[in-house]
Amino acid sequence: MTKFTRRTFAFGALAMVPLVAGCGNGIGSDGGAVIDARVDKTLSDMYSRYPGTRDLGDKAAGILVMPLVTEAGFGVGGSYGRGALRINDVTVDYYSATTANFGLQIGAQQYAHVLFFMTDEALMDFRRSSGWAAGADLEYALSDQGEALKAGTTTALSPVIAVVFGQAGFRVGATLEGTKYNRIIP
Repeated sequence: MTKFTRRTFAFGALAMVPLVAGCGNGIGSDGGAVIDARVDKTLSDMYSRYPGTRDLGDKAAGILVMPLVTEAGFGVGGSYGRGALRINDVTVDYYSATTANFGLQIGAQQYAHVLFFMTDEALMDFRRSSGWAAGADLEYALSDQGEALKAGTTTALSPVIAVVFGQAGFRVGATLEGTKYNRIIP
């Protein structure tokens, strides 16, 4: 029986990052223009599929859009994607999103996600961090099950609201908990 240690997990997770990054993410290193075009399309698709998100976007201090995140795992897994932070509909920074995980899992999926920073404080905390990690306190506004967005009192009081949509693949569920965001130069 193989004994997994933290070191084994860390090396395995690090080994998965290049594999996941090359999983047809579609956002090569062509620069900011390519990322911005994909962000525009993702926002347009989200606003047309989930009209309630437009209200969130109008009220948000900033929006982080990850147009395509590829997630794969077989025991040890991970995810990777690139996107842009927009403030007042203008891209101010580019970010990568990475996750490493370990556990009972098999499969792969791709999805888009958008983080709405509803307060200036939440946005500044994100921008000032050297690597911001999404936690369990992240409020999910909707799932990809066709549910209507309910931007009620609960979501209005949440500092960061996540919308995950467009899931394709054969790995069930998508969570952003533990996802680490880092500023990049495209």
